[in-house]
Amino acid sequence: MDDLDREILFHLQQDGRLSNVELAKRVGLTPPPCLRRVKRLENAGIITGYRARVDPVAAGRGLEVVLAVEIGVNDLRTVEEFETAIESYEEVVECRRMFGRPDYFIRVAVADHEAYERFLITHIMGLPAVSRVDSHLTMKRLKTDD
Repeated sequence: MDDLDREILFHLQQDGRLSNVELAKRVGLTPPPCLRRVKRLENAGIITGYRARVDPVAAGRGLEVVLAVEIGVNDLRTVEEFETAIESYEEVVECRRMFGRPDYFIRVAVADHEAYERFLITHIMGLPAVSRVDSHLTMKRLKTDD
């Protein structure tokens, strides 16, 4: 990957809907070699997809909470069951298994405090592996690549 590939990635991360013609103009190429580079980046797995950015408030998911979750049982079966459950919840927008404590950071987006309480009680607290949950409510999003 060279500087031109990085510039292509920069522009596509800013606006994934750029036409190949516009992208080529921005990076100083003609359209055919620009398209070849984009296809090469896609085939190499560097570009993994394109998506729409959604305003969470407008979509009814304006409250974001980061959960620090510790699990009490660390056998493989329990961990896999926990992770499968977490991945299935629509409210979970990101989950990271960590080294050390906590075991997981889980980012959740819901409509309001009542929806979060329902989610926490019905989904997270009901999982057998969970021994501790600390909720951290987002005050302000400063930077995100979502």
